[in-house]
Amino acid sequence: MISRRGFLAASGGALWLAGCERIAHFGAPAPEAVVFSAPGDASADLVQHVLARCSFGICPGDRAALLALGATQESAAQAWFEQQLEPQKLDDELCERALRRCDTLDAPLGELYEYKPQVLLSELTAAALLRATYSKRQLHEVLVEFWSDHFNIDSSKAECAWLKTGDDREVIRKHALGRFEELLVASAFSPAMLWYLDGRANVKRTSDERPNENYARELLELHTLGVHGGYTQQDVMEAARCLSGWSVRDRHGLRKARVEFHADEHDDGRKCVLGVEIPAGGGERDARILLETVARHPATATHLATKLCRRFLADEPPAQAIEAVAAAFRASAGEIKATLRALFASPEFAQSRGTKLKRPFHYAVSMLRATQAQTDGGPALASYLARMGHAPFQYPTPDGYPQEASAWQGALFWRWKLALALAGGHIEGTRIDGARLLGEVGGPAGLLAHLLGRAPQARERELFLQNGEARLGLLLAAPEFQRC
Repeated sequence: MISRRGFLAASGGALWLAGCERIAHFGAPAPEAVVFSAPGDASADLVQHVLARCSFGICPGDRAALLALGATQESAAQAWFEQQLEPQKLDDELCERALRRCDTLDAPLGELYEYKPQVLLSELTAAALLRATYSKRQLHEVLVEFWSDHFNIDSSKAECAWLKTGDDREVIRKHALGRFEELLVASAFSPAMLWYLDGRANVKRTSDERPNENYARELLELHTLGVHGGYTQQDVMEAARCLSGWSVRDRHGLRKARVEFHADEHDDGRKCVLGVEIPAGGGERDARILLETVARHPATATHLATKLCRRFLADEPPAQAIEAVAAAFRASAGEIKATLRALFASPEFAQSRGTKLKRPFHYAVSMLRATQAQTDGGPALASYLARMGHAPFQYPTPDGYPQEASAWQGALFWRWKLALALAGGHIEGTRIDGARLLGEVGGPAGLLAHLLGRAPQARERELFLQNGEARLGLLLAAPEFQRC
């Protein structure tokens, strides 16, 4: 079997950075001038860990910018967290300029039907790549991805093709760092979610008509309590009854995508969900009571804490960390910021350095950020994500893309191909200014430390440095760079 080193050599993956041409402008903003600070420890320090785990990758200036926030690594990292938890206070002009080419992002829901679905998906995907690459609000972008998976909607199903853009804007992005209950309610009444999980088909017009249980089941199993959350089939049926009567107008009528409650299609009888009595005659209030009940259920705190710890700590998160994060969720009535503060303050977070395999989207964007690439986030780049099995907004089942490394280890070949293509300037709409990059990181030695996240060993210098120049493709494909 050919080794990674042999594969790279055979594929011509060595890129001599000193000979790179300056890039053309692809509609993306030029990189800002930065102050570079190279990691000097033999292993990843706290700063590298925080930036690698809580953002989509470390830009050349990120380390120095974080260190400037405090007298110690610990205080600086804490200050960085607090900045990131208030994303609206961070100037994001660079990212906003990059997004100006995506005309559909701010379109009203009804006007989205004027576009072809492939245009909407292309721009939504490009926007995800551009935001992850250029935004100063990195933790917010990470949480947007997390909640997009948690409340997954496959854009290929029915009118989700038109409505997912609005869901991304009004549900996920708006509430990513807010209160979970508000996020849950926004998702439940999202036109896209009403289409995706058949909520609009949940009606009871006659005494023998049975409500559609699809959304109710996923609400309990995926969105709130979790599969082991203690609910029963009877709870699913009762939850479906609470949710009956909600609908959304389709593209063939007036007021497209308008969410409505139809009292004559609602089961208005007495209900009992998870031991909570819901009196008859509640009408549209039944859904609100249900959502409040499941959002505040203790099992929901544990389920969400487990998923957050899996994203930020480990594929198999320790029980002690899960309980601490769940306790913060319960104590704060589901405040996402308070929950994250408990997670980042846990000793398990600091101890989990370099242990997680980046998912393909994270890996691709981290290469763009590390090299200060200019990109349009276009189809050529998105096609690599599709080949690696991580095309945004296209996961076919409601559970969303998995976090565990085992789900992504079968696409390593395409990771290497992407690293080589980026290093060689073979991705249309994406280029690296190698001369500028080398200058900003202080030459090949700085580039090695920057991409490895630590001081390079002598053997690594021998491998990666020849004639005083760095081989970028090999560095980007290195196991150290693929982990965070």
